[in-house]
Amino acid sequence: MTNSKTETHARGSALERCVSVRSAVFGREYWAVQPLHSSAESLPGDFSDLFSAAAADELLTDRALRTPFIRMAKEGAVLPPERYTAPGGFGAQVADQVDSAMVLREFADGATIVLQGLHRTWPAIQAFTRRLVEELGHPAQVNAYITPESSRGFDPHYDLHDVFVLQVDGEKHWRVHAPVLVHPRADEPWSRHRGAVAARAAEEPVLDVMMRPGDVLYLPRGWLHSATALQGTTIHLTVGVAAFTGADVVSELVASVSGSPALRAPLPIMGSAADGNRLETAVQEVTTAFLGALNASSDVTPSHTAEALRRKRRQRVRPEPVAPLATIDTASELAGDVVVRLRAGLDTRVTVDSDGVHLATPGKGLRLPLACEAAIRALAHHERFGAAALPGLDEADSLVVTRRLLRSGLLVIERLD
Repeated sequence: MTNSKTETHARGSALERCVSVRSAVFGREYWAVQPLHSSAESLPGDFSDLFSAAAADELLTDRALRTPFIRMAKEGAVLPPERYTAPGGFGAQVADQVDSAMVLREFADGATIVLQGLHRTWPAIQAFTRRLVEELGHPAQVNAYITPESSRGFDPHYDLHDVFVLQVDGEKHWRVHAPVLVHPRADEPWSRHRGAVAARAAEEPVLDVMMRPGDVLYLPRGWLHSATALQGTTIHLTVGVAAFTGADVVSELVASVSGSPALRAPLPIMGSAADGNRLETAVQEVTTAFLGALNASSDVTPSHTAEALRRKRRQRVRPEPVAPLATIDTASELAGDVVVRLRAGLDTRVTVDSDGVHLATPGKGLRLPLACEAAIRALAHHERFGAAALPGLDEADSLVVTRRLLRSGLLVIERLD
């Protein structure tokens, strides 16, 4: 059962559920800088509304999970999938479906269950992750780690993304050490630095904490960590945040000017018989041309580059799901007591010309009459409206437009209480 604090806060800020300091303080003093352990007493509620042992059992028994949505590990080693997956039988002969009896056997023998991609497969975590992504401005994913008593799932290691560890059930002993590589890139996994990681893990930890239900541990990318379950089964959620970096900004700047004539030309012939300084000269010329293109391009502004990063974020985060059958049923008999809004996470663009109002998303575009401009712009700003009360339209036209947008998968339904 969820407590009243959790029920109330589940509808509020996702980040404030995870840190014991104000969001501004977290962003200034902890984000990408240092770990933060927040005790359950300092947070607004536990995480029983997000996940539980019953939820894990439902996923393992009734949801026909396949790899890579599940994996298992024991004492630092990942188990081969054939140890816990099998074909689903007649009518579902897919070979890598989770086999609950095989999972039970491995779990009873001390293996950790990892349920991956819960931001895709579990509704409460889907909603929580969407809010967190909106607040942080970076893509995120969620995995669950279910560890039997006195077991260790993984060796000391670091992740290539920031993490929030949300303790759901049981107690776990965590040891956290300073990075051996600050802000490691995607091509710098911990496995390439095993010796340095092992040596650092043998030192005194920066944090040595007991995680209890409702506690949260934030770890910036690159910080070493390992955990051991204590009494009983333990469950924690790991929220991985793939933060954009300065390199992403540079990548967008390069993309903005890559079509410049001075950067399109091939470099000169530079074979072994060519002038040995020719490559260095070409590099200097291209560098000068690149800087000149940056200064001359009208697209190279902070606002343009920021919008490019927003588009990249939206491309990496799946939009809010729609309910196909319920949407069709509601659209067929649409009434004014239905509240609609734009699907969260859609990358939308609104343009207006003599042909009408154009609402475009990746792979989808709609053209509507000019009279719909106020309604479409308001929806694009994520405002909520009754199906018969879109701005600038009378009741009949509003219902027609709402019905069309619903059937196109651009709106979702929120019924009035």
